[in-house]
Amino acid sequence: MTDMFQFAQPDYLFLLLLIPVVLLLFYYSSRMSHKDLVKFGNRELLRDLMPHVSTIRPALKFYVAVIALIFIIIALARPQFGSKPEETLQRRGIEVMLALDVSNSMLAGDVSPNRLERAKQLLSKLSEDLAKDKVGVIVFAGDARMQIPLTADYVTAQMFLSSITPAIIPRQGTAIGSAIDLGISGLQDSNSKAGKAIIVLTDVENHEDNAVEAAKFAAKKDILVNVVGIGTPDGAPIPIEGTQEFKKDLSGNVVITKLNEDMGKEIASAGKGIYVRADNSNGALKAIEASLGRLAMAPVETKIYSQRNEQFAIFAWLAFFLLVIDLLILGRQNKWISRIKFF
Repeated sequence: MTDMFQFAQPDYLFLLLLIPVVLLLFYYSSRMSHKDLVKFGNRELLRDLMPHVSTIRPALKFYVAVIALIFIIIALARPQFGSKPEETLQRRGIEVMLALDVSNSMLAGDVSPNRLERAKQLLSKLSEDLAKDKVGVIVFAGDARMQIPLTADYVTAQMFLSSITPAIIPRQGTAIGSAIDLGISGLQDSNSKAGKAIIVLTDVENHEDNAVEAAKFAAKKDILVNVVGIGTPDGAPIPIEGTQEFKKDLSGNVVITKLNEDMGKEIASAGKGIYVRADNSNGALKAIEASLGRLAMAPVETKIYSQRNEQFAIFAWLAFFLLVIDLLILGRQNKWISRIKFF
């Protein structure tokens, strides 16, 4: 499973907005103290009259305390990185790789709310039905990337699915073949004799590779390839995120992206699976479940990763040591060690 950094209570991070205010107040207070001191006379003369007064130590104490405060706030936000295996499970099931198209064309609105969100909704429901099986997640556009290797922790898979956007894959395109190849690799890493399948959710605008040949190779490895078409044959324009504009070609014409059902059917046929178009009903979900239901179940062993590794202790200890240092830094020079210049 991919390690992800996150904060369990990120609202505490808003306290960091107080740091600039504290710095400005300190700067203002220092300026006012300096002006008040100047009123008493020449700075050089005053320094001789107050030999044990330090101008550096108070500022140093302040900045050490501020850094300690920053670490305390970060600790309160509970930074987390990585996961701890809670338990190893033995159960019977199948192994499925979910491959999601995240190219810009998946932002088209010919299905509600748009293609990508509709695909994520479908995958969320499907992952619930696969709760007793092992599931992996691949995202692809111009490249394919394994986001979650095979795991029985479907909760983590659902959490990841909710955060997917086209920005996750910088290179645009629709490399369905690469996604299938990556799925084959991920499924073959398992030694289980459970039935295996790859489910591709895409608008099937394949421009990057030979997806049909990849599906044929999967079938030879006894891996079923199902394709879920997202979109409509009539198509829709591709919105440009953050604007009210749509993507245009070099001639200035609005680009219309259309679901290529013929290609989807060809890929599914080569992979000995089924092609189905996702609509507003549960028809696509039921068809995929029926297809997976024909796969042989076998014992699958997996570790459940559901507890995040807490990292707040690191920042708490850093804050503690800084506060100790702050206490050790005296506000004025000690007359017994005034000849030793620590700061």
